[in-house]
Amino acid sequence: MDINAIAEKFTDFYYRTFDTDRHGLAPLYKDESMLTWEGQQILGVQRIIEKLTTLPFAKVQHQVSTVDAQPSVPNTANLIVSVTGFLLVDGDSNPIRYSQAFHLVSADGGYYVYNDIFRLNYG
Repeated sequence: MDINAIAEKFTDFYYRTFDTDRHGLAPLYKDESMLTWEGQQILGVQRIIEKLTTLPFAKVQHQVSTVDAQPSVPNTANLIVSVTGFLLVDGDSNPIRYSQAFHLVSADGGYYVYNDIFRLNYG
């Protein structure tokens, strides 16, 4: 298992889907998944998708700068993925720095997001 290849493939899919149809992220989460968005903890796929689809912008474009991955538990296919980059929202030309961390858990021949932590990085 090449965790870096998995992390790259996952982040490509995640951000392409986020930028075009946030409802399409639902299959990546489960009822036990948790999103922490700017300090607000949100539990469960339904509430997570509700949060992501009601964010206060119509258009967003992620520009990924770095993707780092590590195995999370010995003898499992689970992994931690850390991402940094820039957001362009609603056509604004001033990018906003962000960081996001995912804990991906293997299930049913694929992965789902068990933990997702997102922060804007100002300053």
